[in-house]
Amino acid sequence: MDKKNIKNKNSIKDFFSTIIWALIIAVVIRTFIFQPFHIPSSSMLPGLMKGDYIITSKLSVGYGKYAASPIPFPVRNGRLFEKKINRGDVIVFIPEGDNKNFIKRVLALPGEQIQIVKGKPVVNGVEATSKLITTQILMNSSGEELTAEKWDESFSENLAYEIYNTTNNGRLDETSTFTVPAGHYFVMGDNRDNSSDSRVSVMNGGAGFVPSENIVSKASLVLFSVKNNFVLLKPWTWLNFRLNRFFKVIL
Repeated sequence: MDKKNIKNKNSIKDFFSTIIWALIIAVVIRTFIFQPFHIPSSSMLPGLMKGDYIITSKLSVGYGKYAASPIPFPVRNGRLFEKKINRGDVIVFIPEGDNKNFIKRVLALPGEQIQIVKGKPVVNGVEATSKLITTQILMNSSGEELTAEKWDESFSENLAYEIYNTTNNGRLDETSTFTVPAGHYFVMGDNRDNSSDSRVSVMNGGAGFVPSENIVSKASLVLFSVKNNFVLLKPWTWLNFRLNRFFKVIL
């Protein structure tokens, strides 16, 4: 074999070797460090918008059974190298018996009691502190305009985030007292009247109590965001970004 053929053969070998190593590194990063997600709905407004592309951290929560989804991860209970989940954390998880990723905010921890009274969470008898910021007009999925109150909600000086309240939503605004089982978490969407979360059982399309091992990652950063008219297959829409949401830290 002449030198030219040997060189070509080595170049092809190097090319495929590079591709294989790149894939291995990508899988390792996705499984153990970071994973991107797309926000498909408005349930986490005002903090997260439909069209946001976010980066989530797996290092900050440990590794449950969905860490390498769709490949099963060898964890049945809890999380490998488990890290503490705090009230106020925004987490990605898969509800029990479901196959879709949800993103919600943790409001009650294992063993705690939580009740929603007049739309406000009360944890272990302590009601969240709320302060009205402003009133805005939102558009729902049917194109109807809704009046939304934006509130600053907090459980302590170190834990504050913004929520939307759009309507008196009966069963979601007034609940019985939930006792969170051991190894589970109670989560809610920040767009309180447009979120199927732990207030609703999995059987009825909600999240129910979230098992620790079903937690995938913790939301960290909005990488970039696209408007509703952005379509990947339509190049003339590729500039329809929300420039003010690039590299936005998730609170």
